[in-house]
Amino acid sequence: MPLIAVCAAWAVFWGSWSALLPAVKLELGLSAGDLGLALSAVPVGALPAMALAGRLARGRERAALMVTMGLFALSVAAIGLADSAWQLALALLLVGATSGALDVALNLATGRAERESGRRLFQPVHAAFPVTVIAVAPLTGLARSYGLDVAAVLLIVALIVAATSLTLLALPLGHGLPDTPAAGSGRRLWGSAVVLGALAACVLVIENSVEQWSVLLLEEHRDATPLVASAAPSVYMAALTAGRLIVQALPRTPLRALYLVAGLGGGAGIALAGLGGGVPLSLAGFAVTGLALGPLVPALLSRAAADDASGTMVWGVSTISYTGFVVSPLLVAGLSGWLGLPAALGALGLLGLPLLARFAVERP
Repeated sequence: MPLIAVCAAWAVFWGSWSALLPAVKLELGLSAGDLGLALSAVPVGALPAMALAGRLARGRERAALMVTMGLFALSVAAIGLADSAWQLALALLLVGATSGALDVALNLATGRAERESGRRLFQPVHAAFPVTVIAVAPLTGLARSYGLDVAAVLLIVALIVAATSLTLLALPLGHGLPDTPAAGSGRRLWGSAVVLGALAACVLVIENSVEQWSVLLLEEHRDATPLVASAAPSVYMAALTAGRLIVQALPRTPLRALYLVAGLGGGAGIALAGLGGGVPLSLAGFAVTGLALGPLVPALLSRAAADDASGTMVWGVSTISYTGFVVSPLLVAGLSGWLGLPAALGALGLLGLPLLARFAVERP
């Protein structure tokens, strides 16, 4: 299906990028601080672009997705042209903007496809991302071992993204603008979007923390070898995918049940990963976390699409939830300086409490 292919192509870059970072740092002669500042340009570019894309893409989902895919491909290729820290930051600002716009356009297109086809699509579409990341990261390492430099790998990735955008020509979406919200309903829609987006942000804080800090936890605090430690993000991503596919196979699973599973399982899982005290327990904690949290964000987006045909809620939930990615590095870094990394990750289990509170107030 075109939407699954688009999500997979989007993930090709992010899976490759994580594996390319050491080479980027080496080729440009960057310090860790320089690289960190350059990477911070991604969320800076993403948030305003997501807000703009939400306004422009509604009713033009297929065209908007094709355009954002093309721009994203160009921005990915542009990273390979950077030869200094400021040029890398500028390229990553463009990557953040185009990736953020792609995120919103993809969710809007998926929501519209769900409404028009009557099929449940968010879980399989979002499952394509972690599967691709798991596969592409080691392939990128293999490409580097065969002598490909950063620019060559990024050019290949850009071509994959651009070629995949052509599959959208086969996407059967209706034409024209979606239904306009009734007068006075805008405040209600945005109120609902804030609630759902904040809940999704709780999930994404934990997800981003696992991606960024799990390897460091195992290497520095569990005495794991680099090979074993590097498996932590893959264990999480595999469990995340499994959770989404399980819920897709159980179409009558209510959103209320997912709040309970995510609140209990996700909170307990990340607490176990941080505080468990050994490599097997930490890996088990990451697996439980991914399995429990994986289905919730796609389910929230699906609820938003079903409740609002105008696309406003999908746009709002997508943008608000992204703040989880922005907040996560600063939150974990601050908690680590105060409590240490294991306790900092364990403390993220408290983010399961808002999900449990939502379970308590949600009507069966």
